[in-house]
Amino acid sequence: MLTHALGCLGAALSMSLSWPQVYKSCVQRRTGGLSATASALGVAMPLGWITYGLLSGERIQIITNSVTGTAGLLIMVALLVTQPSLRSARALRVSAGAAGAVLTAVLLSGLAAALPGVRGSAVAPVLGIVLAVVSVLSAIPQPLALLRDRHLDLSGLSPLRWRMGAAACASWFVYGLGTGQPAVYASASVGLVSALIVCTILYLRTEPSAVTEISGAARWRDSIHTRTLAMAGV
Repeated sequence: MLTHALGCLGAALSMSLSWPQVYKSCVQRRTGGLSATASALGVAMPLGWITYGLLSGERIQIITNSVTGTAGLLIMVALLVTQPSLRSARALRVSAGAAGAVLTAVLLSGLAAALPGVRGSAVAPVLGIVLAVVSVLSAIPQPLALLRDRHLDLSGLSPLRWRMGAAACASWFVYGLGTGQPAVYASASVGLVSALIVCTILYLRTEPSAVTEISGAARWRDSIHTRTLAMAGV
């Protein structure tokens, strides 16, 4: 019962977590700090998990990743529209490399499941292993981009999205353990570490700037007050 509840919680969080980023990227048109590789995987990985759900009979994976895949596609389009440099052939080859590997695995899994005498439930674990490995790789680009460049513009990253991501991964981790699905809990554990790193970086780099801004505003008000008193002869 608890495992099922955690699965539902993980599904709800997974379906919701990308939409704050969709709002920031598509409505506010702010994409600074987003990793193109991570965004491309944000489209390919849901397709992989949808296929995994179809092969294994896990409907929760199909529903959840249909929503997250749509959100990932919107974010990817917004990133390409707002940053023309990412539309060059070289940039597209770099960002789409890992995504292409996922799509190839999905295609091969579908073809294998279509063979006579091959059951989808037998193909699903193999695809799950591939997705788990790629999940490890897909969790690296975004935190790595933030760790490599301490002056990177973070205005396009939604802190709420990454907090919800950490909660979703924690839920999927326990759900995967409870249902005996190594592909689920392995990928969730890596995603949890990645989300916590991004949350920490956003907190450490955003809070000081906010304090500085507030302090600057206070000094400005004090300066105005002082000049007003001086003009009044006080």
